[in-house]
Amino acid sequence: MSLLERIQSPEDVKALPPGDLPKLAEEIRARIIETTSHNGGHLGPNLGVVELTIALHRVFSTPKDRFCFDVAHQGYVHKLLTGRNDGRFDRIRQSDGLSGFLARSESEHDAFGAGHAGTALSAALGMASARDLRGTDESVVALCGDAAFTCGITMEALNNVASSTKRLVIILNDNKWSIAKNVGALPRYFNELITNPVYNRLNDDFESFLEKIPGGRSIIKFGAKWKRETKDFFVSSSIFETYGIRYIGPIDGHDMKQLEHYLDFAKNAEQPVLLHVLTEKGRGYDVAIKNPERFHGASPFDINTGKGVPSAEGSPPKYQDVMGETLLKLARHDASVVGITAAMPAGTGLNILEKALPEQFFDVGIAEEHAVLFAAGMATSGYHPVCAIYSTFLQRAYDQIIHDVALQELPVLFCMDRAGLSPNDGATHHGLFDLAYLRCVPGVVVMAPADEDELADMIATGLAFQGPAFIRYPRGNAPGVSMKDEPQALEIGKAKRLQAGSDIDIWALGTMVADAEKLAARLSEHGIDAGVVNARFVKPLDLALLEESAKTTRLIVTMEDHVVTGGLGTAISDGLQTLQIACPVEHVGWPDKFIEHGSSVTRLRANHGLSAESILDRVVQRYEKLYSVANPR
Repeated sequence: MSLLERIQSPEDVKALPPGDLPKLAEEIRARIIETTSHNGGHLGPNLGVVELTIALHRVFSTPKDRFCFDVAHQGYVHKLLTGRNDGRFDRIRQSDGLSGFLARSESEHDAFGAGHAGTALSAALGMASARDLRGTDESVVALCGDAAFTCGITMEALNNVASSTKRLVIILNDNKWSIAKNVGALPRYFNELITNPVYNRLNDDFESFLEKIPGGRSIIKFGAKWKRETKDFFVSSSIFETYGIRYIGPIDGHDMKQLEHYLDFAKNAEQPVLLHVLTEKGRGYDVAIKNPERFHGASPFDINTGKGVPSAEGSPPKYQDVMGETLLKLARHDASVVGITAAMPAGTGLNILEKALPEQFFDVGIAEEHAVLFAAGMATSGYHPVCAIYSTFLQRAYDQIIHDVALQELPVLFCMDRAGLSPNDGATHHGLFDLAYLRCVPGVVVMAPADEDELADMIATGLAFQGPAFIRYPRGNAPGVSMKDEPQALEIGKAKRLQAGSDIDIWALGTMVADAEKLAARLSEHGIDAGVVNARFVKPLDLALLEESAKTTRLIVTMEDHVVTGGLGTAISDGLQTLQIACPVEHVGWPDKFIEHGSSVTRLRANHGLSAESILDRVVQRYEKLYSVANPR
């Protein structure tokens, strides 16, 4: 039996002799590499924190002590050490397997669940303050990636640490990467801390230094404030010490003896402590070390070569690449068009613009609120920014959308990738709420393309519109339709009828348009004549076509890859109310609940009554119920 197979709980980690720990680390890395090669997943971040996570579980005792993992991209090792090294780990990110992130519902050792960056420090500070009020003695540890410090919420929490608690352990896991290479001033600052030998020497043992200089013993006797101010004469304080947090580092994140030593010190300190731990993203797997961005969140791959499963020759392009290529084409002819990303250049397709026109590209780090405000500022100065931000991440900038962009009617185009499901990642990453949170905002245009050609046209539409515009589109490959040489702006608020029908009209949006056409064909087999409308715009809605539809059919069916609450179906019902037309509407979309992770979109749709057969049965039953009580025409 391997060492890892013997680990059933953190107590088993504590029981291992130090000489066995390198072997355990090696087995953990092999387990993670093997599993992610089949399932995909966050490989690089987890390989980098193996020794750190082992050391944490040897010094602290979960679930009494509480760990807050920022994002939890690095939570796989923690799962393996807390009783989850079983068949569920083999199916991580798959149906009936473990979540790819931490989840309170999954284990008592998961103190806090998260899938977005920057949450750890605020949550941990809340836990520490609750502990102090309660009068208990557990430790609270916030594990923050270096990129999390580019999040405004982390800096807000940092401002409150010293005034909220005297006992908190903060780990700055510094591997110089978020998903892409870190940007901005803080990564440069962290590098200065790493490379400043004077600071590190004084920081390690300042009292020893003082004892060797005249008057030093007197300074020691006066206490911590005098020591801190005296040190500032020799080297400026770290940013963390100005916030009242003891900084210790840098620490080798792969030296378990050193890690345990400093973690034990931080555990028993009577002031908040930040440990600056240096780790190597992808450690133990050379391919991941050489390709940190690709192996941050990897698709299934061949372990020997690191190569992913090749796409079939001639397969359709990904929506994100269509966005990137289209934006580049338009930006070449208009220097006022600029692209803005929040640390996701490749994931959004803006890396295409970055490579060709770097002066028209901005990466602001993991700072969605700033990205939107930054875009608003540029929009007041003659530019037309394009904010490419995943649907789920744009939720973080909702106030800026309303207060800074929409209220001022500024020309900013938002390209929202990953609308709909991100199946393996689960509830934190599904983009199922954007229509609802945007429809209520005055003056905005909200669109969704049925295919890649329509996406290109919508980008042109958004750039032609002199106000806030939003385009939502899914992860993955487009349908593969032929594209025009040049995109054409659409008439705003105009839907497109694809086929007429006298019994039912199906209004579909985005990826559901193809499903609607298939549904109409199946309904004809039941003697039901169904029409299909590609809604294209949720705001403004095509009320003229809706009025025609409601007056010529018995039932309107809406289909959307979005929660039914507040989406296209709600917009249709609201539109009928505005038109004062009574027409039955059947809403097809995701239920009013958080959708779990799963192996595929198909599997998750089946789980929630959205398979083709389930939708067909539901629509036929609704129509037949209406027809049985209606006077035949």
